[in-house]
Amino acid sequence: MPPPRRRPAKGAEPAAEDTGLYAEHRKVYPREVHGRFARLRWGTLFLTLGTFYLLPWLNWGHGRQAFLIDLPARKFNFFAWTFWPQDLIYLTGVLILSALGLFLFTAVAGRVWCGYACPQTVWTEVFLWFERVFEGGRLARMKLDARPWSAEKLLRKGGKQLTWVAFSLWTGFTFVGFFVPIRELSVDVLHGAIGPWETFWILFYGLATYGNAGFLREQVCTYMCPYARFQGVMFDRNTLIISYDEARGEPRGSRRKGTDPHAAGLGDCIDCTLCVQVCPTGIDIRHGLQYQCISCAACIDVCDSVMDRMGYARGLVRYTTENALEDKPSRLLRPRVLIYTAVLLVLSGALIGSVLTRVPVRLDVFHDRHTLYRELDSGAIENVYMLRIMNMDSKPHDYRVGASGLSGLRVRGAPLQIEVPAGSVREVPVRLVAPRASLTRPDAPITIRIAAVRQPRMTATAPSRFLAPFTSDDHADSD
Repeated sequence: MPPPRRRPAKGAEPAAEDTGLYAEHRKVYPREVHGRFARLRWGTLFLTLGTFYLLPWLNWGHGRQAFLIDLPARKFNFFAWTFWPQDLIYLTGVLILSALGLFLFTAVAGRVWCGYACPQTVWTEVFLWFERVFEGGRLARMKLDARPWSAEKLLRKGGKQLTWVAFSLWTGFTFVGFFVPIRELSVDVLHGAIGPWETFWILFYGLATYGNAGFLREQVCTYMCPYARFQGVMFDRNTLIISYDEARGEPRGSRRKGTDPHAAGLGDCIDCTLCVQVCPTGIDIRHGLQYQCISCAACIDVCDSVMDRMGYARGLVRYTTENALEDKPSRLLRPRVLIYTAVLLVLSGALIGSVLTRVPVRLDVFHDRHTLYRELDSGAIENVYMLRIMNMDSKPHDYRVGASGLSGLRVRGAPLQIEVPAGSVREVPVRLVAPRASLTRPDAPITIRIAAVRQPRMTATAPSRFLAPFTSDDHADSD
């Protein structure tokens, strides 16, 4: 016969039920908070979401979308630049810089990226705002969820869900607009002529936004995000983190406003639990640093407001370091920070310099495989090449073709100027002719060159081979 269960003491939380391997998920109802860090978060939210939703609509130059990852054309428009698959090194550089930047900011300021600019955090804030509009504050939402279904509950829940779905679809549409010209995409959507792939990706990313920001929320940060797991290796005792000053706050206890905590034998913490109620991941910052903390500073804002009402000094919960909590000096400039900064500056300078000095034209040369060479009536030898000219600039250009490497080598039958539109590739056949007397081997190395007419510095070259008939008699003559 199992022993009888004991009732918990007054004021104590009941013991958790044994749920086996996995604990039951409890919904987190974050309380709305106001303060300087809340204003900073909303400012970052407007900046990041404004950039996301408005950037695809910006044009550059002659009606070209300023930011477009054009997968069918295999090119990437970024304002004045057009990048092609051959420029993959720049994407690699951007990814390396992003990783180094994340390492640097994490070593200095902890998870500020998660708290202010992470897409999961930003979209969750928007979805929570919609939820508050339809269902009210924290207590109102908790009571609404506990009540049985009624017309009012259905109206509030239904309105919230419709708003979430509309916002998610708009997000999916905008995301696809980074890969498909968004003005064409909007026309297709309005006329019902949207393609199956565009429809699939709009729905896919809309569903991802709806699920992550509407339902999973803090579970993405706690269980799915790898950054939460390996951030600890980038922290040290000088990293800026959100901490509860235990020496100042303990022992906790409720008291009336104006009570002198020292006379009452208490710390500054009044045990109001508001820091827990505003936490988007549902943790208690008073238990120390936890990997679920995203450094959003909501607990700082609400604790500062409580300290103001009680007449106590702010900073019971604050951004600080472990060394500072122990009254030890904190160092901003330390080896890992200096190394990250130095590498970041060097690579950033190299990448920016490479982009600014990049010549936006590329030339590929292919020898005609059907006719290796042709002997003309004059005795000269002709070779045919296919030139692939890639204009990576945001403006159209006319190019002149030239060749070198053999005495008397000239271009035959090619136009004086080859026009290539902006951000386009054009293939043009070119015939090169060389005197028979200048050929001393069956495959002479040559160089084909193109130069923009109005910008002579915009040039590109490509090596190739000039093929010709060659016999032992020719070799004897040459000797």
